[in-house]
Amino acid sequence: MNTRNYIQPLLILLEGILLLGVLAGCGSRKQTHTDNATTLRDLPQLKDSGRLVALTLYSSTSYFIYRGQEMGFQYELVQQFAESLGLTLEVKVARNVRDLERKLLAGEGDLIAYTLPITKEGRDSVTYCGNEVITHQVIVQRKNGQPKPLKDVTELIGKEIYVKPGKHYERLVNLDKELGGGLLIRKVTADSIGVEDLIGQVARGEIDYTVADNDVARLNATYYPNLDTRLAISFDQRASWAVRRDCPLLAQAADRWQKENATSPAYTSSMKRYFETGKSLPHTPILSLRKGIISHYDDLFKKYAKTIDWDWRLLASLAYKESNFDTTAVSWAGAKGLMQLMPSTAHAMGVPPGKEQNPEESIKAAVKYIALTTKSFTEVPEPERVNFVLASYNSGIGHVLDAMALAEKYGKNPHVWRGNVEKYILLKSNEEFFTDPVCKFGYFRGAETYAFVREVMDRFEQYKKKIKQN
Repeated sequence: MNTRNYIQPLLILLEGILLLGVLAGCGSRKQTHTDNATTLRDLPQLKDSGRLVALTLYSSTSYFIYRGQEMGFQYELVQQFAESLGLTLEVKVARNVRDLERKLLAGEGDLIAYTLPITKEGRDSVTYCGNEVITHQVIVQRKNGQPKPLKDVTELIGKEIYVKPGKHYERLVNLDKELGGGLLIRKVTADSIGVEDLIGQVARGEIDYTVADNDVARLNATYYPNLDTRLAISFDQRASWAVRRDCPLLAQAADRWQKENATSPAYTSSMKRYFETGKSLPHTPILSLRKGIISHYDDLFKKYAKTIDWDWRLLASLAYKESNFDTTAVSWAGAKGLMQLMPSTAHAMGVPPGKEQNPEESIKAAVKYIALTTKSFTEVPEPERVNFVLASYNSGIGHVLDAMALAEKYGKNPHVWRGNVEKYILLKSNEEFFTDPVCKFGYFRGAETYAFVREVMDRFEQYKKKIKQN
């Protein structure tokens, strides 16, 4: 049984619009042109071709696909750079840093849009340029309560610090030597737990300390506002984009763009979107369920739920989770309105430009999207199918297909969400899993979708107990 077959009905229905574009973007991981490594592709040649091929890695700070849209801080910056040159951007995703450099030197891409550590050895093969940042490792801890936040590395003595093997573990080992011993370093070797999982455990109070790069820590603090990420435990490390050494004009253009645009509205907006804006909307009750009312839009939910054979209370639960029934809501990713559709999805579903926050247009478009998504899971029996549709509404269908493929690979039923496929959507934030050959859509912060499906369904059960269906 091939779970990839599920996507065919939706691709046929949405050909030329949103999801097809996603698949095309994901397909950019494969080589799509025949440039020879010996063919010069400096700035004049790029302008002749009309495109810039950027190499990057999947991660929460560089590049990922969310609700059918290519996103990521580094992705947005290189998109801005390409636009400044009048070029169309093409993205290729490598397996790791070594593969990034190999692909660049082999002529499979023009620029590495990923923050490579700047090293003396690296200068022998590439030219560092463009977006330059200063990175360092930090302790991730909670702001309030017990234990109180540490303010100096010496206070780490006697504390348990959980880290994955690799540079964070090695830094703690060296720090332990510098401090004369006393750090309680707990190496976490389970493949199912990644750096961002450990950060989540700190936020929830399951552990007290972990270590992360400062950019990853800052991004995660927008999901968990109770985190403190200020205590640095390493020296600063410069990192930047890179091009081949035979592309000096491209390097100069990247440096010039960085200097001129570091304070531009577009650059500032991207910085705020990923590292400052909170990623969740507050959810509080709006109307009294005791009066048999869920929201001001109950009549619309009843009207359009019938068209997809859904219980209107389920559609209301979805809307509550998405927007708290706030028609003016705009998410960090740009989703708008009552049903929080991404603008491209809303327009593909027939919403007129400027009407994304109209409640009836939003519900009508969401129901149309749900109907199309449902057709992609016809092999999943009811009542399970609704879980897969809800998950796809939150994450985009590709990540759900990846989770199904992982479940099947590891001997779980790919047609059962709770306890099976939901486990593997969680694991899609871990490199060991999102780089698995069965995964076609890369990194994804699956914890959001895991909680999303459970919360929508649990609230639906509450609504059913308190509100009549008709």
